[in-house]
Amino acid sequence: MRSVLGNCKPKGLTTPWHRVATRWLSSCLLFLTLSLFDTAVADDSKGDEILSAIVGVNAEVPMTARTAAALGTERQGSGVVIDADGLIVTIGYLILEASRVEVTLADGRTVPVNVVAYDHNTGFGLLRTVDPIDTTPMKLGKSAEIKESAQLLISGYGGAAAAQPAIVVSRRVFAGYWEYLLENAIFTAPPYRNFGGAALVSTDGELIGIGSLIVGDAIQGQQQMPGNMFVPVDILKPILKDLVTSGLAPGSSRPWLGVYTEEFRDRLFVTRVANQGPAAKAGIEPGDIIVSVNGQAIASMEDFYRRVWMRGEAGVQVALTVLRGSKLMNVTVHSGNRYEWLRLNPV
Repeated sequence: MRSVLGNCKPKGLTTPWHRVATRWLSSCLLFLTLSLFDTAVADDSKGDEILSAIVGVNAEVPMTARTAAALGTERQGSGVVIDADGLIVTIGYLILEASRVEVTLADGRTVPVNVVAYDHNTGFGLLRTVDPIDTTPMKLGKSAEIKESAQLLISGYGGAAAAQPAIVVSRRVFAGYWEYLLENAIFTAPPYRNFGGAALVSTDGELIGIGSLIVGDAIQGQQQMPGNMFVPVDILKPILKDLVTSGLAPGSSRPWLGVYTEEFRDRLFVTRVANQGPAAKAGIEPGDIIVSVNGQAIASMEDFYRRVWMRGEAGVQVALTVLRGSKLMNVTVHSGNRYEWLRLNPV
């Protein structure tokens, strides 16, 4: 398959992809929009069939849900049908603690679905239609093979009109303020607005990732570029069977503290604590600066999570040193299980 992007690559370009100017990248978008799927499929009907696997996701969440204040009680995004029995993968926060979820198919029909699973470690959520649907599922691709400069397509619900070409500008660790760590996240540019649950699709029409966030540093460094972060589908494959059969990934739960943090000038600030969560019960407060875990200084949010998780399973004691004002304080947090704190089966 020939390279679509090769047609708009300026001659003599020797700088790495992560230094490509925003203006040049934008100039290629129109060409990519017209060419990308023509390269991958023989006719328009095949492209339409591929994108027909993308559905709209609408979730209702009770006001009593733990995540209602932060994520809202009405959530909308996209999902992708991945098997013939109506199994749909989406980004987990769309359906987290939902009391009712329905999806809109490519033909405009709205159908009810059941929540199958939510997995915090990966960020994925799974749904299944209550009744069979006549939709060709999208095949799971190999996200490990996707390198920087790869040309892909992003699409939320809405068919070809909702599709946008994108370039992979980074593959790296992503640390989220909600005690979340993704080892090999996919960062793309330019930004795609309706990113929640959107499909990242290869030119072979295979699913590579599921949209999670819009970020300001898809490209890091002095020449930062905004874009999106996608969760790679490769990390879904080993746990998919367990998620479908039991609703949970195999293995023990990581220790959860219930702290939301932000890095600033090489310091890790607590921005808020989960209501009735372990950190709140131990006396951690917004504004505290986390200095160390079990006597070991932390260098970043990523470092903080790894040191906490090294302590063992949920329930383990975690000794933190925090700076409050000008005073260093030692606080022991009895870690918890996030799934027990969440209200995953609302009535």
